[in-house]
Amino acid sequence: MDAETSWTTYPYNYITTAYVPEAESYSEQSDDETKVQTFSMDSLLPNDLLERILSFLPIESIFRAGTVCKRWNEIVSSRRFLWNFSNNSVPQSPWYFMFTSTDDSSGYAYDPVIKKWYSFDLPCIETSNWFVASSCGLVCFMDNDCRNKIYVSNPITKQWRRLIEPPGHKSTDYTALSTSMNRAKHSYSVSIVKSKQVPGDFFQWDVSIHLYSSETMTWTTSVTDVLTGWRGGDESVICNNVLYFLIYSTGGSDHRHGLIASKLSSSSGSLMRSFIPMPCSLTCGRLMNLKERLVVVGGIGKHDRPDIIKGIGIWCLKGGGGKEWQEMARMPQRFFQGFGELDDVFASSGSDDIVYIQSYGSPALLTFDMKLKCWKWSQKCPVSKKFPLQLFTGFCFEPRLEITP
Repeated sequence: MDAETSWTTYPYNYITTAYVPEAESYSEQSDDETKVQTFSMDSLLPNDLLERILSFLPIESIFRAGTVCKRWNEIVSSRRFLWNFSNNSVPQSPWYFMFTSTDDSSGYAYDPVIKKWYSFDLPCIETSNWFVASSCGLVCFMDNDCRNKIYVSNPITKQWRRLIEPPGHKSTDYTALSTSMNRAKHSYSVSIVKSKQVPGDFFQWDVSIHLYSSETMTWTTSVTDVLTGWRGGDESVICNNVLYFLIYSTGGSDHRHGLIASKLSSSSGSLMRSFIPMPCSLTCGRLMNLKERLVVVGGIGKHDRPDIIKGIGIWCLKGGGGKEWQEMARMPQRFFQGFGELDDVFASSGSDDIVYIQSYGSPALLTFDMKLKCWKWSQKCPVSKKFPLQLFTGFCFEPRLEITP
């Protein structure tokens, strides 16, 4: 399947005054003579009615509408239209961006509603190995080298902002990035969990949590602690003002993974007091926020070989601040074939009711609908595998027009 025209062909702030072909004409007959007058049909519509009509377009068609004429562009670029479109239009399912190269940030974005892939350019990010987190239309990027270049952007409108450098260790062994958007306040927060080995002691790790607020435009360090037998990793997510991040055993535990819950509204003492066991022995785990519910997609390890994956499951942490998990689904074997047997073989992210799962070794994309309990392959991505060891990854984001960094 060929990719659709690149989004860069339809820049968000493009205004054109090109000639617009006239629509069908109609006649008005007077008592004295017959006069034929030709009108552009949209010129007969007031702005509010035209705005209402345009709001029923798919989100990618809004950009094409903005290139029709200056009037249409002014309508679809107005703050009122952008906000009303996102609140009153047909619900937009989360998209999935798939990187197609390890050397740059090029790739394709998948729209599950109309089942199409678009050639898509991301702002700010330079390579596919950068850290990525998303929330409610905002996507946060952080470089994987110095880890001090942090950007918050709307990938649809291409608007972005670079954040000031976070505090803490300049060099860390592991870093986890997450972000949370508050639509009511038009603000967002960014969290970075840093984990660094205590010199000379593999079992002890310094862990710190750093929070950025768009309201104050400053960073604060909310937690500093030392974990024994556990270290941080690169998985974290914010749900209901609680930061969750995976920790990994460095010895002395029957399980390879655990979960820490830290409230953002208050500084906590020992992180291990909020330790949550994982639902079963996992080879790897991916955290995501689905309608303010913490969801984990994990590789299920074999009983005798916990480092070998035998399946993929989806669990949801029960509400009320408890530590119990509810199993939502297990991937049928016919879909699991081809994911391989290593411990960490897939990328996964989600939003709303949609979970995306992608094998690192293939551009095939699998979706699971939490509401319908339905597994389904996406339309085939236009990219093909060029060499045996080529890896693919990606992330999920909500396509929104009104969100600004």
